[in-house]
Amino acid sequence: MLDKTAILEFCKRWLAAWTGNQPEVLLYFYTEDAFYLDPARPQGLRGHSEMRPYLEKLLAANPDWVWEAVEIFPTERGFTLKWRATIPVGSEEIVEYGLDVVEWDGEKVTRNEVYFDRTKLLAALARQRNPDP
Repeated sequence: MLDKTAILEFCKRWLAAWTGNQPEVLLYFYTEDAFYLDPARPQGLRGHSEMRPYLEKLLAANPDWVWEAVEIFPTERGFTLKWRATIPVGSEEIVEYGLDVVEWDGEKVTRNEVYFDRTKLLAALARQRNPDP
C-alpha cells in the first residue's frame, strides 16, 4: 500500500492541473507511456502522443472546471480516487462525482481509468447547443 498522505498531496497538484487549459502541465503528471481512458474514450489512449490531442481539445472546452478529491483508497499499485467535479456549461454549473482507478509509480501516473455517469453533463451540453426557442 502506498502512503495516503503522499497520494493526497499528489492528487491536489494533479487535479489542479485539470483546470486552466494547460495540457502540457497536465501531461507532466503522466509517464510517457501512460494509459488513459474515460467515458468519451473507452478504448483508451496510450502515451503522450495519443493523450495530447485529446487533452488539448478537452481542456480547451473546459478551462474553468474544478476537480477535487473527496476520498482516497490506496491500493497495491496506486489508488482509487473518489472525486467531485464542478463543470460550467453555459449558464449552468454541473456537479459530478466519479472514480479514477490510478496506477502510480510514486511520482507519475502510469494508468488512469476514469468512471462517472455523464447523463447530467451530456444533457446540459445538449441544452447549450439547442436552447428552447
